[in-house]
Amino acid sequence: MKKLLAGLALVIAALVITGAVLAHRSDVVGSIDGHDVTRDELVFHRDNGRTLADVWTDKTIFVLAQEQGLTDSVDYDDFLDEVERENKRRADAIAKGETVYGVTDFAPEEYYTHRLAELRTGLEKKLGDGPLLVTDAEVRQKFEASKADWSANATTYAYTKLVVPGPAPTTIGDRLADVRIPGAKLSRETYGGAAATTGLSTHDQDLMAVLTKLAPGQISSPVPGTGQTTYYELDGTTVDESAAFATYSQRIRAALVEEKFDRYIQSREQDSHIEVDINPEDVQ
Repeated sequence: MKKLLAGLALVIAALVITGAVLAHRSDVVGSIDGHDVTRDELVFHRDNGRTLADVWTDKTIFVLAQEQGLTDSVDYDDFLDEVERENKRRADAIAKGETVYGVTDFAPEEYYTHRLAELRTGLEKKLGDGPLLVTDAEVRQKFEASKADWSANATTYAYTKLVVPGPAPTTIGDRLADVRIPGAKLSRETYGGAAATTGLSTHDQDLMAVLTKLAPGQISSPVPGTGQTTYYELDGTTVDESAAFATYSQRIRAALVEEKFDRYIQSREQDSHIEVDINPEDVQ
């Protein structure tokens, strides 16, 4: 009899413990590798236009960031506490007359976007010599695959320019050099290369808009001006590939790191253990 009572006591104790655990987890709607997603967290993401798939991806980034020492916690309640601490820190700094850059008082969604981008950047640096390593050969391959896209600002355009007085004539012919119109001015010019990489004036922007649409030997549509009309004929182009690669190699490398990061997170998420326990009201 004593053994039976003792056994019942153990069963009751187990039920009490189990009940306590379930009560504690009553707000949990899922988890990824043991990291809970609460109902409030899901509602927060839902109200800001994120799907459940987005939640798992973002949570994967936060978990990885925690493993890399970039954040202390991945829990939603801790995130809200962090928003409050950050806003207080900024308010205190302003009160002391210190300069505060950016937002002075974050809404949770603003801070979430800010923090996620910050962690992503930190992870790209942390993992840059590992799974996100981009070699010089990969950068060169990416450049060669879309050379025209990367070489626009390293291209020199040789063109013929014809300025005729008054409105556009009825016909202009096949070559500007053969046009004979009284008062017309013909010139051969070049534009581009290093001069076209920064600080384009409005005139330069308009010129580039015309030249980049022309094939060699093609004449532009008439460009009206004050008391005159201008035509452009593209004579040819030359590309300084070395200059183009030097200018864009870092941008290409950054783009490749982004691509590798997305693939790495996707692979990590696919290998994760995800549990979901969502009622219809949780996603309405």
